[in-house]
Amino acid sequence: MVKIAVVGAGNGGQALAGYLAMKGFDVSLFNRSKRRISPIIDSHSIRIEGQVVGEYHISFATTNMEEAIKGRKLIMVVVPAFAHKEIAKRMAPYLEDGQIIVLNPGRTGGALEFNNVLKEENVKKDVILAEAQTFIFASRMSNPGVAKVFRIKNAVPVSALPATRNAELEEVLCTAIPEFEIVKNVIYTSFNNIGVVFHPATLILNAARVETTAGKFEFYFEGISQSVAKVLEKIDEERCKVMKLFNADPMTAKDWLNYAYDVRGNSLYEAIRNNVGYRGIYAPPTLDNRYILEDLPMSLVPISSFGEEYGVKTPVIDSIINLANIMMGKNFWKEGRTVKDLGLEGMSIEDIIRLVEEGE
Repeated sequence: MVKIAVVGAGNGGQALAGYLAMKGFDVSLFNRSKRRISPIIDSHSIRIEGQVVGEYHISFATTNMEEAIKGRKLIMVVVPAFAHKEIAKRMAPYLEDGQIIVLNPGRTGGALEFNNVLKEENVKKDVILAEAQTFIFASRMSNPGVAKVFRIKNAVPVSALPATRNAELEEVLCTAIPEFEIVKNVIYTSFNNIGVVFHPATLILNAARVETTAGKFEFYFEGISQSVAKVLEKIDEERCKVMKLFNADPMTAKDWLNYAYDVRGNSLYEAIRNNVGYRGIYAPPTLDNRYILEDLPMSLVPISSFGEEYGVKTPVIDSIINLANIMMGKNFWKEGRTVKDLGLEGMSIEDIIRLVEEGE
């Protein structure tokens, strides 16, 4: 079996490392700080609760990137998208020919950004870079070394950059985790970014409740009322319009719930209510959370930027970004990924499609 490194030990990284260990893989776990992984360094074990239950042993946990990825065929990056640049820089000196790096997820433009950093760092090794459309689990970490998996998604789209490496990606990744499904190119993973529909607007529109209760309410069931769901539907419409620029058929958020969780509904609100996989997932305790700090600059801003560059208006997305700027005292327009930052300024739609499918 291939050796796997999981880079990032938040709730997702710990859950994924434990899950892969359960399946019999030789797994290493990396985290930038020691605090989250100290118990795992000592015990070499991760306990999973929820849909999967058990305590599973990994090979080791470390804060040393070279040690974590040495000799590992598959490198699963499970960090917030705003950390992708830093992780790419840390990883660059130690990459080996034949390794596969998967961003879980890439959000919007993740693989393009990561690839740009590897170029800047003059990486000459023959590695495959890919991004997933979302994370494979709905999960939370209750304690260091303990993660709860609320639901394993039925399918998660993934693609290599460029798409000419998809067959090699599939041979390794889908053997390890068959829930991954190879799609045409990273347009389909970057712009079918459903987290951007559900997360930031819901948190912004529930700001008072989050701040007065420290998030003690079910995020999807209590935070998404019928009126909030209408806002999410408009964000979804704008996202889909931008994706269509690239001659790609978008998956609506409602269709995605059926694809990932086998749930249906006549409206997005109804489909969310029918998803028992969201039951028991509480809201973040503060606005200072990845639902804003990650999803705003790494998802909403690039979607808006592509829309502006190629003539699609995104007024509802823009309004959420502007509200977040005020609430958080930040300028996500400047912090976020843009067409220019991704190295795509001045390129035609056809040029971008050729880039993601064939490479340079």
